[in-house]
Amino acid sequence: MTVEKVIPVLRIFDYKKTIEFYVDWLGFKIIWEHTFEENTPVYMEVEKDGILLHLSEHHGDGTPGTHVFILCTGLKEYHKELIDKKYKYNRPGLDKSFYDTWCMVVNDPFNNKISFNEKLEEGEKEKNN
Repeated sequence: MTVEKVIPVLRIFDYKKTIEFYVDWLGFKIIWEHTFEENTPVYMEVEKDGILLHLSEHHGDGTPGTHVFILCTGLKEYHKELIDKKYKYNRPGLDKSFYDTWCMVVNDPFNNKISFNEKLEEGEKEKNN
């Protein structure tokens, strides 16, 4: 087997809140969106810096409370960018994890979590005694 990519599907419930969170605050771009007809649930793909997510209003397309783990670089800069936007509903911290990363967890309006992680530099790691 050769895997080309993995795309998590996250359950959403409100289009306007989705756009406010994922596009306006986190900086994702909508690649495409689909509805079968007017006034039916939306299914969309969003992308940011190589991260692809599918967001779905369809019943059964995911469970609220999903946790997505992302390993990245440039996390401190991204964290500052998000904090500087002064988003009313989310002010994530930037903490060292027990698995030697900087970690920032954001919670979307639908109880999904995205954990952004960047490996610590050698000098940033704490020695365990």
